[in-house]
Amino acid sequence: MSSAADSICYTLINSESDDSVNEVTLRNDLEKGELKTKTEALKKLIYMILNGEKFPPNMLMTVIRYCLPSNDHQIKKLLLIFWEIVPKRGPDGKLLHEMILVCDAYRKDLQHPNEFIRGSTLRFLCKLKEPELLEPLMPAIRVCLEHRHSYVRRNAVLAIFKIYVNFEALIPDAPELILDFLSREADASCKRNAFLMLIHLDQKKALDYLNSCLDQIGGFNDILQLVIVELIYKVCIANPSERSRFIRAIYNLLNTSQSASVRYEAAATLITLSQAPTALRAAANCFIDICLKESDNNVKLIVLDRLVALKESTSAAERILQDSLMDILRILNVATDLEVKQKILSLGLDLVSSRNVEELVQLLKKEILKTQSESQGSGEETNKYRQLLVGTLHSICLKYPDVMAAGNLMPTLFELLNNADDESTAILVIVFTREYIQKNLPQKNAIVGRILEVFPTIRNVKVHRGLIWILGEFCDDNEDQIQEAMSVIRAAIGDIPIVESELKKLENGVDGEETPAPQSTVHTATAPSAKLVTADGSYATQSALSVNAKVEKSANIPPLRQYLLNGEFFIGTALANCLVKLALRYRQVVGAGKQANTFLAQSMLILTSVLHLGKSKLIQQTINEDDFERIALCLMILTNICSPNGVTPEVEQLLKAMFLSEMRQSLDSMLASSKSDAEEAKNSVAKSRKNKCVESDDHLPFTQLMSKNSETMENQFDVSLSQAIAGNVGPTATTTLGQKSVNVSDLLSASKLSKVTQLTGFSDPVYAECYVNVNQYDICLDVLIVNQSSDTLQNCTLEFTTLGDLKLVEKPQPLVLAPHDFANIKASVKVASTENGIIFGNIVYDISGSTSDRNVVVLNDIHIDIMDYIIPASCNDSQFRQMWAEFEWENKVTVNTGLTDLQDYLNHLIQSTNMKCLTPQKALSGDCGFLAANLYAKSIFGEDALANVSIEKASPEASVSGHIRIRAKSQGMALSLGDKVNASQKAAKPS
Repeated sequence: MSSAADSICYTLINSESDDSVNEVTLRNDLEKGELKTKTEALKKLIYMILNGEKFPPNMLMTVIRYCLPSNDHQIKKLLLIFWEIVPKRGPDGKLLHEMILVCDAYRKDLQHPNEFIRGSTLRFLCKLKEPELLEPLMPAIRVCLEHRHSYVRRNAVLAIFKIYVNFEALIPDAPELILDFLSREADASCKRNAFLMLIHLDQKKALDYLNSCLDQIGGFNDILQLVIVELIYKVCIANPSERSRFIRAIYNLLNTSQSASVRYEAAATLITLSQAPTALRAAANCFIDICLKESDNNVKLIVLDRLVALKESTSAAERILQDSLMDILRILNVATDLEVKQKILSLGLDLVSSRNVEELVQLLKKEILKTQSESQGSGEETNKYRQLLVGTLHSICLKYPDVMAAGNLMPTLFELLNNADDESTAILVIVFTREYIQKNLPQKNAIVGRILEVFPTIRNVKVHRGLIWILGEFCDDNEDQIQEAMSVIRAAIGDIPIVESELKKLENGVDGEETPAPQSTVHTATAPSAKLVTADGSYATQSALSVNAKVEKSANIPPLRQYLLNGEFFIGTALANCLVKLALRYRQVVGAGKQANTFLAQSMLILTSVLHLGKSKLIQQTINEDDFERIALCLMILTNICSPNGVTPEVEQLLKAMFLSEMRQSLDSMLASSKSDAEEAKNSVAKSRKNKCVESDDHLPFTQLMSKNSETMENQFDVSLSQAIAGNVGPTATTTLGQKSVNVSDLLSASKLSKVTQLTGFSDPVYAECYVNVNQYDICLDVLIVNQSSDTLQNCTLEFTTLGDLKLVEKPQPLVLAPHDFANIKASVKVASTENGIIFGNIVYDISGSTSDRNVVVLNDIHIDIMDYIIPASCNDSQFRQMWAEFEWENKVTVNTGLTDLQDYLNHLIQSTNMKCLTPQKALSGDCGFLAANLYAKSIFGEDALANVSIEKASPEASVSGHIRIRAKSQGMALSLGDKVNASQKAAKPS
């Protein structure tokens, strides 16, 4: 018996259920109401049927008598929906007698003088599944092929197509009829429908028609050209010998069509049919031209993906795209979306070669200048684009070092260091400069000289900190350069000692503002103190010594001095390390003498001034202990170096090795590690794309014996074997596929059986189980219902209710189950966010011949797991920190597990939550009793989830303890992930 779920409504109508509808009111409205009342009553009747309510048996004749004769267009539209969804067969499965009257109404509408009524009736007949109703209408449908209006003819072709597919006996000559219709038709939409029908029904006849008009397809409408391209693709794939005949037609469409869609499909078909350089170049130029002319960013992304796929297809295609690189980069001028620009730059980076690298660098340089010439505060998009350009130049210059000097890039890049609104780009430039110098030491002096030029103009503490490190590391073999570096640093600090000079400025500032010069001393001593209210409500006195240089504008204060006055003493540690390195190198260059001692004394004076300022009352935020100890250590090293007794040669050699060699080696190690990580990620992507290698002595798979025209690409042997062993659920059962051993439980977990949820008990009169299929935003519930009783169950209805951010799309229709019969019912649920959801409900039914109330079987809950929507993702450290600071919802989970190994617990957590560990594996190596790691994942809805794992072991035998902090933008995401972590901890068992 066919289930009620098979009679699907093609038209989806969203409506709220109306409990006030009753049969008597509807009948009165349909019989005696006015036109508007009849329309509303008919709508209520349609809503009632769609909501699964029981259809009144006598209502059908009422609709036929009082609504069917109406000529009102709105009622006719509603009637087409009504006839589509109304039950047309009785309990015995035979067609209702009333449908004969409806069939006659169909015939009259097919002969109606109004073309809209004819066309809409023909569209409705495409959905009709009753051959008894269609058979009397066939002559009228044929006549509609000759109608004067294209709307009627177009829908007549669709109706014949659907009737021929479903009931071929009703119109066996449909292909010949449509071919004849196609030969004399002039309307583009009608020809398109007819040609599409021939492609699906009789490809030979479609090919005959195409051969007859092959030279004329350039003048066809674009919708017909698209169908012709589809046919040519199918024919050439099935019969490769036909390629030479149709490639010229595809090439002509590529050059002559005015439609971007046709040109795109023609180019994609051309590279599939031919790998000749001419064809590849024509297709590439077509894709580039579409990107330049189409304004839609989605179109640009799709076409750029095609170019990327073309590059990866063959080496010949890659060489052709390398020649067209500058044309590809022209898309940057018309692109407005950041994602499009990122894809273009990534493609350009893959296509760069020694032939076009200089042109590419000059274009990127112009793009950087263009972003700088835009208005101030141009926005975050411009800053991100500028960062992409710098990152691209970084990769190019490391690959082709000579273009750095040839392209005169240094002035352009160092101008970015002065942009106060874009700190991230400036930091990228510093990272770029640091790595470039390390790998291209001959360019060191030129770059250091440029840094010394721009150093006084910068007003950003992070940028200055990076430049100070570079100066300390790479000013190593030139006396004048080291002296210039010291002069630049001294100028950036200002007068020293800092505290004394600042106090003098404050005194002069008070004197200049409040009193004449001769009376400055008196007024300084008797200056009144300002009273301030602190956070606890008490009064605090603010003296002149605690005023933070408010008299003088910050623009006139040297930059390094301003940072220190603001409490930024971390730059003081960078400065201390730099001065120690410069002092050691200067001593190596000039030897131990007066010059070296003078240099050391200047360095010591700077560091003592910084320490004195850090502990003074002149600033609000004093120096922290870590920075103080680091600066004091550097000061002690300088003191011992310049003391008369000095340090032993062994200690001096150790200091030189520490500051002059090991720090450079640490930089080498960091750059090598980042490069290996990038190569590993790239190799993993390439490995996933690469086809599996087949050895010469491997067994011959059965797929080799399959037809080349077969559409399926699955290994039928593997599929059938996994199905055959699916009943064995033993945990250790294995089988071999070729040379590989496969665990049967793994095959079972990947099958549908692992996702089946039992909804009722085996002893219930109705047994039900559900297969939950999660597909991004949709959840499809495929429910099997089995009648285990000897009674006929009428109006057997599956009622679902959702808890969480889930929404039931449509209510399953009721059905009739014979004794010991079964049926499948499908229900769809929409998901709006990443949260754990619950679906619950019951099955209600009536027993045939029973007068008792409706019977109810309560169903088990269906739990929707958050892990179905979470996928691992990657981000850099700065992005992680930014999101961590922005996200407002945090869930702190206490670690409670029986695992005793820190790494095992982290791996178990990653596997259970689908999150990716951002902390490198090298940083997690070793056994120190403590482990900290950052995890990141993203949902299919675009939501981010962050986690920080901080775990430890009190003793070697103790269990892992600690906390996991989860942060997300939404509360549901943070709570659901926390619940998942708690559940996974309970399931974790020590190995």
